[in-house]
Amino acid sequence: MRPAGHPDVQHGRIGVLLVNLGTPDAPTSAAVRRYLAEFLSDRRVVEIPPLVWQPVLRGIILNTRPRKSAHAYSQVWTEQGSPLAAITRAQAEALGAADLWGEVVVDWAMRYGNPSIGERLAAMKAAGCDRILIAPLYPQYCSATTATANDAAFAVLAAMRWQPAVRTLPPYHDDPAYIGALKASVEASLAALDFEPEAIVASFHGMPQRTLELGDPYHCHCQKTARMLSEALGRPLTAAFQSRFGRAKWLEPATDITLARLAAEGVKKVAVVAPGFSADCLETLEELAIRGREQFLAAGGTDFAYLPCLNASEPGMEMLRNIIGRELAGWAATS
Repeated sequence: MRPAGHPDVQHGRIGVLLVNLGTPDAPTSAAVRRYLAEFLSDRRVVEIPPLVWQPVLRGIILNTRPRKSAHAYSQVWTEQGSPLAAITRAQAEALGAADLWGEVVVDWAMRYGNPSIGERLAAMKAAGCDRILIAPLYPQYCSATTATANDAAFAVLAAMRWQPAVRTLPPYHDDPAYIGALKASVEASLAALDFEPEAIVASFHGMPQRTLELGDPYHCHCQKTARMLSEALGRPLTAAFQSRFGRAKWLEPATDITLARLAAEGVKKVAVVAPGFSADCLETLEELAIRGREQFLAAGGTDFAYLPCLNASEPGMEMLRNIIGRELAGWAATS
């Protein structure tokens, strides 16, 4: 018997929590400072000992970088807020509306910023979800993205007396459904251009070279994605890495240097795609579409196109339905 006064507890439902990196709440210096303080304090993101790193972060970076980053965010901010948050929300809503797997609760969260992983996991547990798939939307595994999203979820579970059963979405960098969705998206974007690119650059988010040396598979996953997408498209791609930060050696070649090199070699028309991002965000819309264009044209190029991420497009949603449905096997009806 349930003890007198004990509240009814809902249970028996399945949850899917889409997770992406994060975003400030507004394109302001104060909001960006709060976001960067959380993001750059993650030991998975910056592996410098805190006694060395925190004085640099608090004394220099958080007093200089927020204003510059806030200006960059203001260039891509939408009526729905941050592009990353708006698109991740749209992806979750589209999956939930499809009602593919019966009574499955689909929600979304940000690793840094709002809505937090802890907040949404607690809400899903309160809604009766006792089986939850944590789905970090990073095609290529990296400890600074996939692992830290899972870390945050596990930390929430550690504080729960009655934990839900949990699965995590594996990386899908070489999944045929993902490569097929990229192929369809890139071909549709290329067909809509008013010029024919002479080269296509596949730009992935950069990581310090040290992460590769320590055994992180991210670099290998990126290279395999680029190779498989090139084979699917039937044309060469140049893989490159963007968003360098600090003085450490980062994965190469760098995207900005690659764009300048192509222009110097006589390539006048280029397209850039970002296969490592599941949704367009600051790093794609400002760093690539705006600054990448400026860099290429300044170096002598004449035509530049940024090809959008999968976002909530039909190819992208079909891919998510495929890979998430597969991970729900045994929990939900996935036929």
